[in-house]
Amino acid sequence: MASMVISDAYAVAAVTSVAVLPSSCTGSQPASSVAFPRTFFSGANASSSRATSGSRQALRGHVAAGAQSAAARRSVAVRASVEATNGATEVVPPRSVSVVLLAGGVGKRMGANMPKQYLPVCNQPIALYSFFTFAAMPEVKEIVVVADPSYHDLFQEASARITIPLSFALPGKERQDSVFNGLQKISSESALVAVHDSARPLVTPKDTLQVFSDAMTHGAAVLAVPSKATIKESDGKGFVHRTLDRRLLWEMQTPQVMRPQLLRDGFELVNREGLEVTDDVSIVEYLKQPVKITEGAYTNIKVTTPDDLLLAERIIGCSVEKAPLAAAA
Repeated sequence: MASMVISDAYAVAAVTSVAVLPSSCTGSQPASSVAFPRTFFSGANASSSRATSGSRQALRGHVAAGAQSAAARRSVAVRASVEATNGATEVVPPRSVSVVLLAGGVGKRMGANMPKQYLPVCNQPIALYSFFTFAAMPEVKEIVVVADPSYHDLFQEASARITIPLSFALPGKERQDSVFNGLQKISSESALVAVHDSARPLVTPKDTLQVFSDAMTHGAAVLAVPSKATIKESDGKGFVHRTLDRRLLWEMQTPQVMRPQLLRDGFELVNREGLEVTDDVSIVEYLKQPVKITEGAYTNIKVTTPDDLLLAERIIGCSVEKAPLAAAA
């Protein structure tokens, strides 16, 4: 795998992301030589949505290896959350946000024998990074994990190291179905619901608190970053129709946060009209309600491909066992 160069912007952002990272990630292996254990990658099983028994055992080993740093990580995340409150536009009450953590995707593009969100990065499954980040924030009331039942035990074991309730919902056929299922499980007392992709492990407490605050003020808010690329709209026939103004374009991230009733009303409209949406605030947009854009960080990447895994490791600053990604002969 070719080596990757990380820009100064990533290096600076990585420092601000320390609250979500395991304290044990201090390796210095060059990025070009970092790969993942053969256990998790198999060409013969690339389309499988389940881990083999061997890979599940290896996964448990990675969870155990990262357990010692959990308390320190929670402490750092709480401090970062408290400090970030000073910059928020509106104070978010303690235990007022329900988090719906989407962890039911298959991740076919990764080419692994388990969903991408369960692959280990720095001795911890990807999904547990944001899980612990949210759990450490005083504003979060509960976490509803939307996941296949075969992976519930991973979160149940991790819940021994958090102090807020954990519950589960089943994934649906499409993303909007999974969000809907998760919405049914949240507390009726929550002021906000935050939907997050578990494949985004590097979201920071500071950015999370700011998007919480913006949603509290405006009803709905989403983390996003300004588009770096020039975006052109096609005419549907393979030719350029026009060039869009990059200054007005934003790349959406998660968490996406809104008042629960807004999301419920949006789902009622979407289901009634048979609409399909690709993100959560689109459901609110159909209600003609404003959605605040909260500027986040470019390091809040979604891990989708092996290159993304490499980048996540480089941002975190650790290394794991070197092994080829290809299947054994």
